Amino acid sequence: MTTHVLKGSKQVIAANLARIDGEVREAIVFVDEPAQEASGESTSTDIFAEMRPFMVDAAHLDDSRESIYTRMDGE
Repeated sequence: MTTHVLKGSKQVIAANLARIDGEVREAIVFVDEPAQEASGESTSTDIFAEMRPFMVDAAHLDDSRESIYTRMDGE
């Protein structure tokens, strides 16, 4: 399965989506809520909360150059 990230206006995204062969299984759409922005209310809801079970926790990842190029035990 190949994933595609489409960016641009609604029209550009729709046109690019129509050109892709296959079926669309899921879409993530970000919608600004002008009522909250105008009133100054906080929009700090976690928009990724429902995706959290599918995310990888890489909090303790050492991606330094030395770590990348040093062999681990068994390699």
